[in-house]
Amino acid sequence: MTIKEIAQLAGVSSAAVSRYFHGGSLSQPKREAIQAAIDQTGYRPDAAAQSLRTKSTDYIGFIVPKISSDAVSRVTAGVTQELSDKGYLCLLANTDDNPQQELTYLELFQSRCVAGILLMATVLTPRHQEMLRQCTVPVVVIGQRSQNVPCVYHDDFNAARELMDCLIQRGRRKLAYIGVTEQDVAVGLHRHQGVRAALTRAGLSPDIPTRLSPFTVEGGRAAMEELLIECPDLDGVMCATDLIALGAMDALREAGKRLPEEVSVAGIDDSWAGVHVSPKLTTAHFYYEDCGAEAARLLLSMAHQKRREDAPVRQTMLGYTVIHRESV
Repeated sequence: MTIKEIAQLAGVSSAAVSRYFHGGSLSQPKREAIQAAIDQTGYRPDAAAQSLRTKSTDYIGFIVPKISSDAVSRVTAGVTQELSDKGYLCLLANTDDNPQQELTYLELFQSRCVAGILLMATVLTPRHQEMLRQCTVPVVVIGQRSQNVPCVYHDDFNAARELMDCLIQRGRRKLAYIGVTEQDVAVGLHRHQGVRAALTRAGLSPDIPTRLSPFTVEGGRAAMEELLIECPDLDGVMCATDLIALGAMDALREAGKRLPEEVSVAGIDDSWAGVHVSPKLTTAHFYYEDCGAEAARLLLSMAHQKRREDAPVRQTMLGYTVIHRESV
């Protein structure tokens, strides 16, 4: 079914049908005749074809690393609510932590004429940076600081530093750290740097026993088991994420350690699961919903600008709140 066929069925010109779909001026009888033809046939205009003609769409591409992540779901909730309030639809792309898939989706969304792209990044490779600079539509990075494109991110360094301070103030001195790959600058590098800064400020060696883990409970458990072999008398563990911390707590309990009497544990993210374990997990709350909403607002403001080349690169860092619970 085409616009021409709808026009013939309604007894109007193709131009009149086109004006109808684009909100143009049209008499009420013609409008009713066209609507009757649409109701009869179930016709819907081709959004992709419309976008090619008008050079604009009501779609935003959103690339995320793992939809099962609590943090990702909270950011997504903020993004989709803000976009919905402004009349935009979200096209969600899940990459399963595959950086190459992120690049593929960056190309795909541009070819589909979306109004803009949100990238919730983990690892920003040189190829990522190049593609972001050359992007033909507005783009905002979420969760990582970028010098080249607008971004909304978290204060990872100070959140980790303050939580390690909590362990030290609790009197813990035989400390260990479970982190993630430092290719992830925000969660891997900056959180590790915050831990080391707290140790140095307290007059302790920053080179404490450290293991890397995937972003999973299982990874945290395996890392903790290795640390217990190396440091069986450790009394405090800082973890880069809550899921890692939950796995570490499992391994400590299985090893017969009493929490928090013998060993204190802290994480970051304020995952929902942290209040359903015993002891409840001390953590840092990041404002993920606000992060998603702010990134969406920033992207839409860019999409509505007529000249983007001269606009400054806006970088927005959100704060955090340490949640003191029972594990420290």
